Amino acid sequence: MFGNWHPLTECGDIFLKSAPFRCVDSVDIDAPPARIWEIITGDALVTWTLVFTALVWHPDPPSGPGTTREVTLLRLLTVRERFFRWEENNRYTFSAVGTSLPGLRHVAEDRAIEPAPGGTRLVWTLAAQAAVPAVPLLWASRPLVKLMQWHVLRSVRLHAESRNAPRSRARSGQRRPGDGRAARLWPGS
Repeated sequence: MFGNWHPLTECGDIFLKSAPFRCVDSVDIDAPPARIWEIITGDALVTWTLVFTALVWHPDPPSGPGTTREVTLLRLLTVRERFFRWEENNRYTFSAVGTSLPGLRHVAEDRAIEPAPGGTRLVWTLAAQAAVPAVPLLWASRPLVKLMQWHVLRSVRLHAESRNAPRSRARSGQRRPGDGRAARLWPGS
């Protein structure tokens, strides 16, 4: 997506648990794990969430460990990710290997699908470490990062629970009508 990439050092599970900057959030969803997996490994996210504005899988469709993805966030930052864990209908984990903007040293994320009372829980862990000059900016961005995480998780819930939600591999680029509920950007709105 971008010609000039800023490389990041790959990291793994230890970094996910010990990173200086971590955001963990979850949402309970009244849908089976396979439906949630279909959504989080599809490319329809860009049609109904404000956070992901572009998404490209290599290969397409994704096929497991070694798969890469380029995700653009808010039309500002593109991240190239390499998946090192891929457990169908259960969990995926990746390490970022490059970004379109400088300032980050390490980024890893984990999405886990767990049993929950009345359905399924999706847990999203984001871990990051900035280069020294960018550390204050990373910490200042925490409220925005948490808001984006909250928005995406709630959007996944709305679409997983909706009978009219788009299925994966949708590429129309248009928002589709759901069940009359709109994904809210702000918590409590």
